[in-house]
Amino acid sequence: MEELKAKILEKGSVVADGVLKVDSFLNHQIDTNLMINIGKEFAKKFKDANVTRILTLESSGIAPSFMAANELNVPLVFARKRKSLTMTDNLYTSSVYSFTKKETNEIAVSKNYLEKGERILIIDDFLANGQAALGLINIVEQAGAEVVGVGIVIEKSFQDGRAQLEQKGYRVESLARILSLENGTVTFL
Repeated sequence: MEELKAKILEKGSVVADGVLKVDSFLNHQIDTNLMINIGKEFAKKFKDANVTRILTLESSGIAPSFMAANELNVPLVFARKRKSLTMTDNLYTSSVYSFTKKETNEIAVSKNYLEKGERILIIDDFLANGQAALGLINIVEQAGAEVVGVGIVIEKSFQDGRAQLEQKGYRVESLARILSLENGTVTFL
């Protein structure tokens, strides 16, 4: 997606080896026009997948997932990283390691919002080592639903997330694939 690549080059910055900061348009402040177009692009890529629900992980996956769900006219549910007073039981849970935060979180989705037989599209902001996507896939499997694809806004293709997901048979569609972040420069695949 050329608009996304241009935004990454204009507003993104490499802050450490393997870490791309895009908080000015994706995961802190949100460029709403870009998100609308990202939603349209995901909807176009998965229009024939018969998606019945989109699943994402809080919080950075919510904006692109919301726009895609709106375009596909399906519900959106997000996995929570923290337990709340109102989410204490009747949950699907999984553990997810965060590459950028160097921590493991237990994620949870209420059993009320994922149903057996549903066709789930997973969308997230980044794909690096694949841990977030694998955690969400685990939750979908617990529900007896089917993952019809994994949509990624920005993929770090120099890490093994895509390979892990494709080895397990999952369709991965990324809107921007980064080959390298070496020397503080973004190079697209």
